[in-house]
Amino acid sequence: MSIAIEKNVPTPQAKKRNSYPYKTMDVGDSFFVEDTDIRTMCNNNYRAGKNHERKFVARREGNGVRIWRTE
Repeated sequence: MSIAIEKNVPTPQAKKRNSYPYKTMDVGDSFFVEDTDIRTMCNNNYRAGKNHERKFVARREGNGVRIWRTE
């Protein structure tokens, strides 16, 4: 088995982190993310909740997910 070595292949751009407004939300505020998976948003909610000492909930809505701050 041989593996070809390729030259001058550009490095892919780094993924840009999503900048959801978790930090600026008040209790009862929500935002909508189109074309995303609810599991991904639940993971984001968990991390944001730990970082900002708040609680968030996600629900499917149409073709995306809506996030609410609950505490």
